[in-house]
Amino acid sequence: MINENTKNQDDMKLIAYDKALDIVKEEINRTLSIAPIIIRKYTEHLMASSGKAIRAISLLTCAQNQDGLIHPNAINFAAAIEILHLATLVHDDVIDNANIRRGNLTLQKKYGKRTAVICGDYLFCVALKLVTSISNKREYMDLDIHDYMSRVCLGELNQHVNNGFLDLSVYQYLKIISGKTAALFEASFYAGAVLSEQNDLTITKYMKLGRYIGMIFQMTDDCIDFETTENIAKKPVQSDFEQGVITLPLIYAFKNMLGLKEKAKNNQLSRQDINDAVVKTGGLSYTRSVSKRYYNKSLLIINELEITKDKKTKLISILDKACGLS
Repeated sequence: MINENTKNQDDMKLIAYDKALDIVKEEINRTLSIAPIIIRKYTEHLMASSGKAIRAISLLTCAQNQDGLIHPNAINFAAAIEILHLATLVHDDVIDNANIRRGNLTLQKKYGKRTAVICGDYLFCVALKLVTSISNKREYMDLDIHDYMSRVCLGELNQHVNNGFLDLSVYQYLKIISGKTAALFEASFYAGAVLSEQNDLTITKYMKLGRYIGMIFQMTDDCIDFETTENIAKKPVQSDFEQGVITLPLIYAFKNMLGLKEKAKNNQLSRQDINDAVVKTGGLSYTRSVSKRYYNKSLLIINELEITKDKKTKLISILDKACGLS
């Protein structure tokens, strides 16, 4: 059950959405810039490659009340979830041996893998500190807090365990991305909803919406790996298969092109062979059709929510961004 004390906003100074987003970005930069001297040059390096803050935007949007105002605790939650996401990216770049992230050299490329791993661990701690630094944290003790971070870690581990597994099923793929990507989106929507809603059923709808949008986001990213260049994406592309990561477009190609999987097992496929096979079999179209199902389910939830026109517009904009439509 939701603790009703978390809904008592009468004595809280609520914040307008645009102002809240500005404060979140300021808080992230402040947190990274005041890191202990021994690690500060690394956190300052990460400041130079800021992302789109889509998870923070999602959280703040869900936190808006009927007047479009936001509980101040959303600032800490949103900053924490962005720093948590940054930590996962730092670790991902080590695992993938990536050179570029958001158009800049990755931490592991510039300063080494050991430094990057430790910095990622530090960022996890910083995110936790941000969440626990709110003054009224005792009011949240009765909440059903889901263990999102363990789901992210288990999703990543599940992907690693299945690296190079050419018989990966659609179900297994969806299970992997529901952890490594969708869990953090679900957490963003959940945290925002807790600050704006009193009904448990409504909060559950927000959670589902976040999970669906996270699934869409990852499937869009998996299509991008076949369709764009590193210069455009500002991160490594055309590299999932080389890293042993089997994504949905390729799963579909393996299923629908005779002999393709056998060639892959015998290391007889070039990158161009893989790209051609995915296009020829309709792997990208299939992936988008699966993504479209999640899109439609997301729209259904948004239309069910009793929210303002502005909040609905913002949620649909986030949904469209996940699909790469805006």
